Amino acid sequence: MPVASRWFLAAVLALSASACVTINIYFPAAAAEKAADRIIDEVWQLREGAGGTPAPAPSQGEAK
Repeated sequence: MPVASRWFLAAVLALSASACVTINIYFPAAAAEKAADRIIDEVWQLREGAGGTPAPAPSQGEAK
């Protein structure tokens, strides 16, 4: 196998591996944020049901 082909193959493998790592780093952050929002909403609903202070109205930027 020529040297140029080895370098090209190595570069393609390195780029493929780094692309996978980047996807794995950013995707779970969005999922974790959604899960945290869900938990916060549940806590506010429990507080309303227990007779605590009412939950504040969601701001216009929040989507349910």
